[in-house]
Amino acid sequence: MTEQLKHECGVAMIRLLKPLDYYEKKYGSWAYGFNKLYLMMEKQHNRGQEGAGIASVSLTNVPGTEYMFREKAEGKDAITEIFSRVTEQMKGELLMGHLRYSTTGKSGLTFVHPFLRRNNWRAKNLCLCGNFNMTNIDEVFRFLTAQGQSPRIYGDSYITLELMGHRLDREVERLFAAAKEQGLEGRAVTDYIDNHVEMANVLKTTMCHYDGGYVMCGLTGSGEMFSVRDPWGIRPAFWYQDDEVIALASERPVLQTTFNLQTKDIHELMPGQALIVHRNGKMELEQILPAQQLSACSFERIYFSRGSDRDIYQERKRLGEQLTPAIMKAINGDVDNTVFSYIPNTAEVAYYGMTDGFRKLHSDVRTEKVVWKDIKLRTFISTNNERNDLAAHVYDISYGSLRPYEDNLVIIDDSIVRGTTLKESIFKILDRLHPKKIVMVSSSPQIRYPDYYGIDMARLEEFCAFRATMALIEERGLWQLVNDVYLACKHNPQGQNHVRMLYAPFSVDEINRKMVEMLRPADMQAPIELVFQSIEGLHRACPDHPGDWYFTGHYPTPGGTRLCNQAFVNYVDAKQKKQQ
Repeated sequence: MTEQLKHECGVAMIRLLKPLDYYEKKYGSWAYGFNKLYLMMEKQHNRGQEGAGIASVSLTNVPGTEYMFREKAEGKDAITEIFSRVTEQMKGELLMGHLRYSTTGKSGLTFVHPFLRRNNWRAKNLCLCGNFNMTNIDEVFRFLTAQGQSPRIYGDSYITLELMGHRLDREVERLFAAAKEQGLEGRAVTDYIDNHVEMANVLKTTMCHYDGGYVMCGLTGSGEMFSVRDPWGIRPAFWYQDDEVIALASERPVLQTTFNLQTKDIHELMPGQALIVHRNGKMELEQILPAQQLSACSFERIYFSRGSDRDIYQERKRLGEQLTPAIMKAINGDVDNTVFSYIPNTAEVAYYGMTDGFRKLHSDVRTEKVVWKDIKLRTFISTNNERNDLAAHVYDISYGSLRPYEDNLVIIDDSIVRGTTLKESIFKILDRLHPKKIVMVSSSPQIRYPDYYGIDMARLEEFCAFRATMALIEERGLWQLVNDVYLACKHNPQGQNHVRMLYAPFSVDEINRKMVEMLRPADMQAPIELVFQSIEGLHRACPDHPGDWYFTGHYPTPGGTRLCNQAFVNYVDAKQKKQQ
C-alpha cells in the first residue's frame, strides 16, 4: 500500500499448563513462556508499532509478594525494550502481550495496553488488552456514570476496564455470599472464590453493552485467562492447545511459526465466542453473545494480516488474477508491449496472481521490479516546497526497465485510499520512464466510506473516491442531493447509511476518470487509467470474509452506520464554516 494505514492491534496469550519447573527442565530456561510470547509478538509487529505491553500472573506467589506483573513501552522498538526488562521474578503461568496502533488520535504511554485494575483480593485484579474499536462508547460511559462510577479517563479501553472490573467485583461478591452460606471462614472463603470464578458471567454482563469490532483479552489475579470475539466476527483470533500450552493470537501463522504447527492444528475463535481458561488449567469455549451475520473484515485479507497464511496467500492471488480481463481492456490487448509490476510490499502476492492470469492467455508476459521503496527520508529542510520534494522520493524506479514511449506499464497495489502518495510521488517518478500508458491497478474496490472498527480511516474527505464524487456533484450542479443527504444524516442518523446516495448517480468508471484527473501531476506526460477490483470479485476471492463496509457502506453494526452519517454532517459543516 502506498499510504500505510494503522490498524488496531495485535494480541498474544499463553497459558502454561505444567508446573513452571517442567519447562525449565525440558527446555533449559525459566523464560520458556516469555520466549514464546516474544516470538508471537515479533511475528505480529505489522499490527502495531506505536507501543507494546506484556503482563504475567503467577499462581504460586504467596501473600506479601507480587503476583501480577506488567511492562509497557512506546515506539517501534517497544517489544525489545519491554522484554529486556523481564526478570525471573516475573515468571508466571499466564502471559499476555499487546501491540498497539492508535486509530483514535490518543497517544502516550498511558494509552498503551495492557490496562491494570488493582485490588487486595486476587480475584478482583484485572489486566485487559485488545484489538478493538467501540462505536458506542458514549452510551457505555453514560451507563457507567448512571451507576455512580467516575472513570478517570474517557476512552474505550479504560471504560471497558472499569465496566468489566465492576462486573468482576459482582462475581466475586456472589461467590463470597455462596462461600458464607456453606459456612466457610477466613482463608477458605478466598480459596473458594479463587477456584470458582466464572468469567463467562463477567463477559456476558459486560460485552452485551458494546457495539464494535473486538477481540478482548484478559487475565485475573486469581488465574483466569480469557479472550472474547465480537458477535459479527469483525476482528480475528486463533487458538491452539496441547498438553503443555494454550495459546491465542490475532493471526494463524503466528501460532504455526511459534509452535511449529500445521494449519489443521489451529482453530478460529468464532463470532460471539470466548475462550476461557480457568485457574486449574481447564479450557472452555463459551458462547457469550449470539452470533450475528458474519462480517469478518476483508481488509484483514487484502492488507493487514500476514500473507504467509495459507488461505490469505491464495485469496490475494485470486484478487490479482481475476482483474486480468479489466487490465486487458485497459491495455487494448497489447500484452507484447506491456510491462507488469507492483508497489512493494503487500501487493506482491496479488501481482503473482495477476501475472498468472495473463500467462493463461499469453505465453510471454514481461515482468519487472519497476518500483523500489526506500527508507523514509527525513524532511529536515524547513520550506514546504523542499520538504515536499524530498517526500516525493520515498519511492524510486528501475531505470531501463521499460522501452520509452513503446511500453505500457501495469502496476498493481493492494488498495488506493487517499491518493496522496500517487500524486506526490508514484506518478511523478514513473513518468520518468516515459511509458506509453500507466494502468494503475487496485486489488481492492474503491474505498468510499470510513472504518470505525479499528482502522485509521475515519473522515470521508480523506478518500480520493469521495473527493472525486463530490467534484462530480459540483460539476453537475447536484447540490440538492448534497442537501438531502445532509439533512437525512443529521436528523435520521440511525438505521440507514444515507451517504451511499451520493455515489448513486455515478458509475465506477466515471469516478475513476475524475480520480485520475485529480491525482494526475500537472507536468506529467503519460496517460493514466485506474482499474479497481469489483465488489463481486472481492467476495469471490475472499468468500469467508464478507465484511466490506469501507467499499459498500453496509456497516454490520448500528454504531458504524450512525458514525458514517455523522462524518458527512461534520464534512459539510466544516466546509460551510470554511466558506464563511
